[in-house]
Amino acid sequence: MNIIRGINTVQGPKLFRIFQNGSTAGRNYEPSLVESGADKVIGTIRFCWSLSYWTSPLLLGILYRRGHFTAEGIVNLGKFVMYVGTLYYTAVLVRGFGRFMNPDYMTFITVLTDAQKVFNEQNRRLLSGFDYQYWASPVAWRWTNVNIGEVKKMKIQAKSNRDPPRSLLSIPSDILSYICANTFGRRMVYPGATALINTLVEGPLCQGRAKLIEEKHGIRAKLLTEDNNEIDTMFVDRRADKTRHGNTLVVTCEGNAGFYEIGAMATPLDLEYSVIGWNHPGFAGSSGVPFPDQEQSAIDAVMQYSIHELGFTPDNIILYAWSIGGYTATWAAMNYPDVKFTILDATFDDIMPLAYAKMPEFARGLVEKTVNRYLNLNIADQLLEYPGPVLLIRRSRDEMLTTLDPTAIHTNRGNFLLLKLLSHRYPKIVDNTTIPILEDYLSKEKAGQEVLMAAMEVDREWCTVAMRSYMEEAENTKFPLDIGTDYTEQQKTHMTLFLASKHMEDFNSTHCTPLPTQFFKQPWTP
Repeated sequence: MNIIRGINTVQGPKLFRIFQNGSTAGRNYEPSLVESGADKVIGTIRFCWSLSYWTSPLLLGILYRRGHFTAEGIVNLGKFVMYVGTLYYTAVLVRGFGRFMNPDYMTFITVLTDAQKVFNEQNRRLLSGFDYQYWASPVAWRWTNVNIGEVKKMKIQAKSNRDPPRSLLSIPSDILSYICANTFGRRMVYPGATALINTLVEGPLCQGRAKLIEEKHGIRAKLLTEDNNEIDTMFVDRRADKTRHGNTLVVTCEGNAGFYEIGAMATPLDLEYSVIGWNHPGFAGSSGVPFPDQEQSAIDAVMQYSIHELGFTPDNIILYAWSIGGYTATWAAMNYPDVKFTILDATFDDIMPLAYAKMPEFARGLVEKTVNRYLNLNIADQLLEYPGPVLLIRRSRDEMLTTLDPTAIHTNRGNFLLLKLLSHRYPKIVDNTTIPILEDYLSKEKAGQEVLMAAMEVDREWCTVAMRSYMEEAENTKFPLDIGTDYTEQQKTHMTLFLASKHMEDFNSTHCTPLPTQFFKQPWTP
């Protein structure tokens, strides 16, 4: 028995915290000097390996120029790898010994081992008293639980397909594109999936989970997706609290370096909604890699879990995204069109213009192929397939979504998302004649927009009445609408500015400021 327990301590996960239990206060796990010292050695080696993998194209070039690709160089490199490997596995054994001598860890590993064998309600409850590296947690729910045989859910994809054709002549650039996407490219788009970011935020994430579980009574669960990734989720249930919004579930979608522990969950929680947060594939406790197909499978599992396991109907689910989370939120909106509404905060229309702006001009062709083939985050295309209420929130000092400097508000890609949405939904109003005035409106901050609307003498009451009358009398009220066919140019202009003011809120902030609660509200609908 002691041998088995010793093996479990060597192979087991890192323990972070023992949560509050009744009157017993929560406390952080305190490893011995032996365990913590060995853990630092292990962490350093893993970080260096991850960094070398990320920078492998550059690193290989340096090794080649320094003559390490000779027979002698390869032998020396092999010796170095062997020494590092010996140090690594020695540290693992030493850490296991330190854990074996710690009664807190031995209590935890016993509970974890029992839960891994039989994950019943009792073992789940006992295991929920600990915070630990989540790769070791048993799976609580599987996508296949509700998607079997003929009832398997069919996924909808946006119509656009920009994957360039392949040929023999394109093989060299295809290989280079693949390498770029799987080394630095994907990590530039989703830095939260790198070892560096995960190491830096480990402490704040532990604190965030402790707050969610001990103060908000959050329930952590691991979901197994269709493509066998394990997604770390946190659910805060407000239905029993009889709060104003408790029966409505907000599904949050984080940014490219955001985590549910310290991210978008805070705003709807402050408004007393029920909330479920989840981490992207490769972020913190979630496995996988955040490529578009895995992102889709992750949000699909979260939605299916929310409906079939947690018991929320789609019309009582709100999709709320920040930044790049707009990709998964709009994919979910497209595939679950009956959701209550969608809020997109600091979100862009398409990643391609942002990629062009961040990369050198000479690499434009390679950037285009890499993004189109592997990182095609076509948010606008997906949003146009969603028929429900939408609210866009633009950060007027957004340093991430402007393709020039943060003061160039007219280059904020949120503007283009709104323009595409309105052009699709109201094509007889927002067309070539009114787009210039809409672009002028979007080049201004909120105060300037109000001045423009006053100067144009926009009659908001007329716009509201005209829209309601059309919706009451029209035979077809599905987007795109035919309203505006008989409008004068002035009426079209007024309605364009009115619609823009109803679909987008301007928040005077930079990209990463937490969203104040007053911006989280029911979107306007026609």
